[in-house]
Amino acid sequence: MQKDSTLMASDQQILVALGANLPSEAGSPLQTLRAALTALESEGYTVEAVSRFYATPCFPAGFGPDYVNACARLSGRGHPAEVLAALHRVEAQFGRERERRWGSRTLDLDLIAIGEIVMPNTTTQSEWRNIPADKQQGVTPTELILPHPRLQDRAFVLVPLQDIAADWRHPILAKSVAQMCAELPQEQRAEVVPM
Repeated sequence: MQKDSTLMASDQQILVALGANLPSEAGSPLQTLRAALTALESEGYTVEAVSRFYATPCFPAGFGPDYVNACARLSGRGHPAEVLAALHRVEAQFGRERERRWGSRTLDLDLIAIGEIVMPNTTTQSEWRNIPADKQQGVTPTELILPHPRLQDRAFVLVPLQDIAADWRHPILAKSVAQMCAELPQEQRAEVVPM
């Protein structure tokens, strides 16, 4: 497991979750996700694989229209913080505003993982991963946490991620994407519907 935050994201798979539930200048949420993939290539990343696109219920329920979600596997160079900055620049191109955590958005690009990198360290990543569900909305990390601390809880990430990286293993949980997805309740997986 790679724990050194000075590692560069090169020759490793960069896993990104994409989501949108509001239109942007590019069009519908589906059109926005497709345009965002092109914008990621303009940032110097190669899009190696893209999952199917899925219709998913808004999370949390009642926070806005339903989403279109997908995942992509990228390759490219840069420190993980530089990868995140590139994702934020692409979000801004499509009108993303960070007014409210878990609010509706024109584009959401979540950095899920870069190879086996753990940031900032195993202890902090585990603390964020284990925050109780009722407290998650009220707290936001001040530093990059990798792998994404909620990844193992979210069908709208794991179902599309399984399309392109089923064998990727969580460096702390030692479970593959396919295993984590199978452990979710069937009703949650059933809510993630291919478009």
